Amino acid sequence: MAAPVVLLSILSSLLLPADAIKPRFFEPRIFDKEATGFGPIFEEEPLDTVYAEDSPEAKISMNCRVRANPPAAIKWWHNNWEIKLMEQPDEHYSLVGGNLVITNPEKSKHAGKYVCVAKNVYGTTISKEATVKFGYLDQFPTDEREAVYVKEGQGAVLLCAPPSPEVMYRWIYNDFPNFIIPDQRRFVSQTTGNLYIAKVEASDVGNYSCFVSSPTIGKSVFSTPIPLVPQIEMKRYPADIRVRFPKTYALVGQNVTLECFALGNPLPHIRWRKLDADLPPNYEVSMNGALLHLINVQYEDEGSYECEALNVRGMDCLPVKGLIDLHRAPEWAEHINDTEKDVGSELTLSCTAVGKPLPWIRWLKDGYSVRELKFSSLTFEDSGMYQCIAENTWGTIYANAELRVVSCAPTFIYNPVKKTLLGAENGRVVIECKPRAAPKPRFIWKRGSELFSNSSRMFIWDDGSLEILNATKSDEGLYTCYAENDRGKANSTGTLSITEATKITVPPSDVEVTVGETTVLQCSASYDPSLDITFIWTVDSYIINFGRENSGDLLIKNIQIAHAGEYICTAQTIVDNTTASANVIVRGRPGPPGGVRVEEIRDTSVKLVWSLGSDHGSLLAQHVVQTRDFFALDPEDWKTAVTSPVFLDGKAEVTEVVDLYPWMEYEFRVYAINELGAGESSLPSIKIKTWDAIPTMSPTDVDGFVGLNGELIVTWTPMKPQYFFGKKFGYVVAFKPHEDFDWKWSTIADPEARRFVYRDTIIPNTEIQVKVKGYNSKGEGPYSLTKVVFSSESAPTEAPLDVYARQVTSTEALVWWLPVYQVPPHWVDGYQIRYWRKYDDNEAAASRVLVHSSVNQTRLENMRPDSHYLIEVRAYNGAGLGPPSEHCEMFTRRPPPSRRLRVYKYVSFTRKWLYIYWDHIYNYWNESYVEGYKILFRKEGERYGKLYTTGRHYIDFPMPETGDYVIEIRARCEGGDGPISQILVQAALGSQSLGAVSLLLLVLAWMNLGL
Repeated sequence: MAAPVVLLSILSSLLLPADAIKPRFFEPRIFDKEATGFGPIFEEEPLDTVYAEDSPEAKISMNCRVRANPPAAIKWWHNNWEIKLMEQPDEHYSLVGGNLVITNPEKSKHAGKYVCVAKNVYGTTISKEATVKFGYLDQFPTDEREAVYVKEGQGAVLLCAPPSPEVMYRWIYNDFPNFIIPDQRRFVSQTTGNLYIAKVEASDVGNYSCFVSSPTIGKSVFSTPIPLVPQIEMKRYPADIRVRFPKTYALVGQNVTLECFALGNPLPHIRWRKLDADLPPNYEVSMNGALLHLINVQYEDEGSYECEALNVRGMDCLPVKGLIDLHRAPEWAEHINDTEKDVGSELTLSCTAVGKPLPWIRWLKDGYSVRELKFSSLTFEDSGMYQCIAENTWGTIYANAELRVVSCAPTFIYNPVKKTLLGAENGRVVIECKPRAAPKPRFIWKRGSELFSNSSRMFIWDDGSLEILNATKSDEGLYTCYAENDRGKANSTGTLSITEATKITVPPSDVEVTVGETTVLQCSASYDPSLDITFIWTVDSYIINFGRENSGDLLIKNIQIAHAGEYICTAQTIVDNTTASANVIVRGRPGPPGGVRVEEIRDTSVKLVWSLGSDHGSLLAQHVVQTRDFFALDPEDWKTAVTSPVFLDGKAEVTEVVDLYPWMEYEFRVYAINELGAGESSLPSIKIKTWDAIPTMSPTDVDGFVGLNGELIVTWTPMKPQYFFGKKFGYVVAFKPHEDFDWKWSTIADPEARRFVYRDTIIPNTEIQVKVKGYNSKGEGPYSLTKVVFSSESAPTEAPLDVYARQVTSTEALVWWLPVYQVPPHWVDGYQIRYWRKYDDNEAAASRVLVHSSVNQTRLENMRPDSHYLIEVRAYNGAGLGPPSEHCEMFTRRPPPSRRLRVYKYVSFTRKWLYIYWDHIYNYWNESYVEGYKILFRKEGERYGKLYTTGRHYIDFPMPETGDYVIEIRARCEGGDGPISQILVQAALGSQSLGAVSLLLLVLAWMNLGL
């Protein structure tokens, strides 16, 4: 009989009137707190589309994917009209799984704005608008273009007149695809499409066509040719700007390109600048100045920009100015979220957006516009899908949220009153009553049959909780909470028991200790024996984690400054807690001063200001100022500064730092001293640069001699950069014969120069005085001591003796000799060393080295490995070379192996050690013997590091904690060092575990090494 019953029920439902069926869409279950469904949420929304009219696909697909429970029905709207696929079938439209497909689209019918509308029982949501455009690129007119006649040297402008906007421009010269490449003389504007030729030359004759392409639809067209005919007449013309940029609007974060190009002969030079400020740091100039690129523009890049063009004939009289105005698309500062509220409650929905121009905001509820979104008493009809839409000229953003208004009868199923309730004697007891109910219920409390009302000792909170003050044993019993609203009522009961209150019997005491000492803070308490007690310690509101159960007393070993503060002991049971506090004062070295800053800057001094640091329980006795300049080799290379006054007492907060180098970058820090020692240094100040000044030092080791060709050579030791004292540093070299009154001088702009050559021939047997001084943009410094140089009348007559040479590497050697001492007119200005291969080189092509007379040894370089060399030494002066020494013979060493090492690395499992090993390299018969290996451990990006040498082919290091490092390994041989092999090492935090292959290689290597 089951089947007839089912059939009868179905027939009965079919016979129900329409009014009886309709309310099922608004079933009360969606307003219940147990409802599990949700409104439509877009996972994919339609995007703007450009459709090429001749596209081979002949269709447009607008995507829309929605998540909802129950599943949402999808509809589409076009230009605010619903596309009714069921009622009005259309051969062009079809719906595929929520996506709208337009077949054989037509511009007149299908261009415009589309939105996807999703709807279920919880509400309706509308997607972002998507625009469908039809891309096209019209043909250029077929009319013949007139020829352009222009004189050579003049500028020319060839007009493009594009048929369609939003395209890219290029120009064809004579035949396709011979495109013109823009340079300093030719420029193609991407704004107008015109071709600008700054200076026409005879080779420019030919036909020019404007070529435009649309990246969006992938189509290109070009114009009929424009003949360009140069005419002979070369003149010079001043710069004339023809490409000007208008006021430019851009979004923050975009890249902006400004154009500026000028005609003129000679070719103009283009300069850019920003009015009232420097150009942004993120700018680039290309196309020989014609394009200014501003990368990732920000609000501070707004303003007026100017370009000017100039050549030898003049500058454009009216520099081109353009304004960049930055805008921002809308962004949410505050937006709506899914909300569930009780029926009858209050609610205000709000959202705020920022942007430039300021966005305007509109609201939708279930797809329809609404205004007032402040609810004083929510109803079920207020439930639905709400959308906040913010838009300005640069875009539109949506914030979607579901508002669900719910109601239900009170129930304690999910949150009943606790069955067992505990309270401390004379304490405060709160019994919570929080049933699930909507709207908010009314509450009544009873103990047995006794009905409670608010009094001085008992109070029923707004959320239903019962508060009892100064609880006693007489308050024990059964407590019942009754909750009732218009949907129903419910109750829940718990038993209250009163226990003995917890009390601290031995509280901690204030204590003062010195850094490094040990102290104990006591804490004991009495409590109800039926309960367990826990002691919790906090310091300045931070809980101390012991990692185990604490018995009460707190032991602090090796106390430090950081341990000072207010300590609170909390004795806690499951019923109540009580606290006691004590202050721990730690005496230690001073804390770092704060706010170190420079307030006044001069050339050799600054005014330094700081604020006092903590004295840590011991009066400050002294402050010390330290400096670090630009040339400090180590980050911790701080030096004690000279101050005025020299001694800075413990109360000092300002001083003058003196004896600084002018034109030097400095940073400063300060530390304090008390009776326990020197404290921690402050953070460095912001780097500053002292003012420039005239140099006060002069070059040292000034010397000179007359060369082989009679030229005067002056040498000196360059001054250190610390003594430049300003920009544009250089040297002034002065010289004169002893009998003359006036000095000759010459300037050398290179601050690293160490010699000067005066090419005019010096008269023999002349005494010459030379001196050198430094200069900068502020002026000239003092001269060095005068050095006397003699020009020889005749060449030296003696040859150097005991010439001896020794190999250093396969390509270098050291040579020594006994100096030649002769009196005028045969004095010695220096020595010439020649060296060549005995059997392979021509003596006339020998390598030469010149050294000063004060030197009797030098290094010979660029020699051939494994070769037999002859070495000759001669003394010389301005009159010529002396006789040669006896030839010294020597053999260079064999070269080191030219093969690179194969290097491996292994990081220990604890990531604390790094093991490096490599394959041993063996020398061939014609190579040097490998004596060992050199290992350079340096930070990546730096040239120097720590050098190790070893005879083994493995080494280990502590694993660096931070940064990236490079390890360089090379063979060490008697003939020199072999080629470098490198391996990169990342710090412990970024290192990777060793793979199986690397582990196998490591084991094999250790077996070979006998480890």
